Amino acid sequence: MTTKPLGQGEFIALMAMVAATVAFSIDAMLPALPQMGQALTPGDLNRAQLIITSFVLGMGVGTLFTGPLSDAYGRKSVMIGGAVVYVIACVVAWQAQTLEVMLAARLVQGLGAAGPRVVSMALIRDLYAGPEMARILSFVMIVFALVPALAPTIGYYIVAAFGWPAIFVAFMIFTVLTTVWLLIRQPETLTEENRRPLSVAALWRATVEMFSHPTARLSILIQTLTFGMLFSILSATQQVFDVTYGQGDVFHLWFGGIAIVAASSGFLNARLVVRLGMRAIIKAMYTAQIAITLLLIIILAAGSPWGLGFPAYVLWVTANFFQAGLTIGNLNALGMEEMGHIAGLAASVIAAVATIGAVILAVPIALQFDGTPMPMAIGTLMMASVALWLTTMIKRPGEA
Repeated sequence: MTTKPLGQGEFIALMAMVAATVAFSIDAMLPALPQMGQALTPGDLNRAQLIITSFVLGMGVGTLFTGPLSDAYGRKSVMIGGAVVYVIACVVAWQAQTLEVMLAARLVQGLGAAGPRVVSMALIRDLYAGPEMARILSFVMIVFALVPALAPTIGYYIVAAFGWPAIFVAFMIFTVLTTVWLLIRQPETLTEENRRPLSVAALWRATVEMFSHPTARLSILIQTLTFGMLFSILSATQQVFDVTYGQGDVFHLWFGGIAIVAASSGFLNARLVVRLGMRAIIKAMYTAQIAITLLLIIILAAGSPWGLGFPAYVLWVTANFFQAGLTIGNLNALGMEEMGHIAGLAASVIAAVATIGAVILAVPIALQFDGTPMPMAIGTLMMASVALWLTTMIKRPGEA
């Protein structure tokens, strides 16, 4: 283990790979869902979507605890502890024979993944703030986006060669490698004198402070809507590609291509955020999302004339991921700008409330899958419209 600070390039790569545990745990599962549905819930294949959202729900619940724990015991110990929980849950999921056991294992897996996901954000906040933090997060998102680009293809070939249980072996290997990298190379960023002892009263006061700050509160609400859009798409998109458009065998290639295009949003945000400001970029993205979603709804309502349905859907999914790359990092930076003194708790509150709220929004939308993307499109239109309205209310520190 070292006490020497990492170079910025290695730091960004490490934080991206640690955070990518979440993306790998979701996106590599997508090609496996048809097999898992046939094996675990043959009577209702739509329920296989819950394998995705149960993980996300566990992650949301876990984030309520990982931030405060990292404020009390340091960033690295909590991240490593979360990785251990994650690997144990992978072993259970690997051997699962029923949907109920699988969902329970995925829930616990999400609890473990919350450690790397949330504490990496607090660790970055320990070192950076404001537009510079947003710039670092943009580069993290670029590397992070390579995992969704590759994960479905990796998952597809693992399932084809070894069956769906082998996916969980890949998760274990990935997590062990990134955790060892973290353990050996990354110094602790929260010194002993800056740690906050665990106290229910202190945690309550800090949470009240977080929610009393208008910008932090709005950031949480807007992120809830943004994640709601993403999770509803992630839950049902494999079915849309397969059932609606007959692209199931090449779904992993389409999804990888979409992720690569969406990854460019990180480069764009890194170049624009200091010049244009975080709020202007966020507003522009939600406006564009509304326009593209309306276009998809019109095409679907018209019966997808001239074969426009599939290309319109691919464009729409790409736009959703691109929009997320230009909004989530900026929203996090805005929400945590005044929260440096409680960075771990702030990261937990933002991530927990946004994730749990997004699951509540996304599950009923995704389960409405009727053979078309229309339920997802209507849900996205509503969420993007509210997100844009809330964004107009965000003010920077010192503004009236």
